[in-house]
Amino acid sequence: MTNPERDPQETVASTGDVTCGIEVLTPRDVPLGGPRAMSVRRTLPQRGRSLIGAWCFVDHYGPDEVADSGGMSVAPHPHTGLQTVSWLFEGEIEHRDSAGNHAMVRPGEVNLMTAGQGISHSEVSTADTTALHGVQLWVALPDASRHVAPGFAHHAPDLVSGDGWTGRVFLGSLLGATSPVSTYTPLLGAELHLDAGARLDLEVDDSFELGFLIDRGVLQVDECEVKQDELAYVAPGRSTVTVTAGDQPVRVVVLGGPPFGEQIVMWWNFVGRTHEEVVAFREEWQDQVVGISDGRQVRAGRFGIVVDEPLPPIPAPALPNARLRSRG
Repeated sequence: MTNPERDPQETVASTGDVTCGIEVLTPRDVPLGGPRAMSVRRTLPQRGRSLIGAWCFVDHYGPDEVADSGGMSVAPHPHTGLQTVSWLFEGEIEHRDSAGNHAMVRPGEVNLMTAGQGISHSEVSTADTTALHGVQLWVALPDASRHVAPGFAHHAPDLVSGDGWTGRVFLGSLLGATSPVSTYTPLLGAELHLDAGARLDLEVDDSFELGFLIDRGVLQVDECEVKQDELAYVAPGRSTVTVTAGDQPVRVVVLGGPPFGEQIVMWWNFVGRTHEEVVAFREEWQDQVVGISDGRQVRAGRFGIVVDEPLPPIPAPALPNARLRSRG
């Protein structure tokens, strides 16, 4: 999914010492554009926290009735230096990208697209979809891997279950299940369901930062209560995290990874390292899409061409007046 903000802010991520504890992040609403647009609840990045492991972008949307919102119609747009992770609870989305991948995003099945040195893609909800509900996630690629060739992976994880809970692990390992999808840094991604009042002790890597995004219900994460749509950040240092559902069933997306350890500059759909690099990415995309006579074609270039996609590509927004900065 593209970052739909009309004036996207620069996001600078830096690492530092974090006291072991739990922080609750509240979302902000971001419209995808237009008066009937569906909106997303964005919990990452925020001014106070830009990353959880390598996870650098968390959008949570729905349940939205397509008759009211118009559904998802995201035209071809570019990415660099990241991976997109699509995970649905309800609905169906058609994915096309310039590396030649054409796939459906369905509930309980993960689609991971590697942008690497550059890719463009589109995401459009299918005609049969009446409601959309899910998360769209981005992962920052480390410096050693951020210029890899673009790629794509799909996986339908098996259901794991226990007393009062079920889950699907789409990246990394949790609850005895391991995803076969490879990533460039250690990552954890899972969906968990807890019955009302259920308690679950999660054995986790104590080097990982963790995020618990609450889709439904109220969840106690160790000593901290986390409400619907909030994201609980758990600092490294815990080998076990206990989650307990309130008096209603809970659905939660669990994210994690070791602290990223690198600085990034994230603006619009690009993850880079310097102002000059991001400016160059933007110029290359604009050169591919601006000035085409019929407005629906894309020139060959870094970001490729999404074939068989009738939607016109999305031009890049204007850069901010200030220099994009990286902080130590």
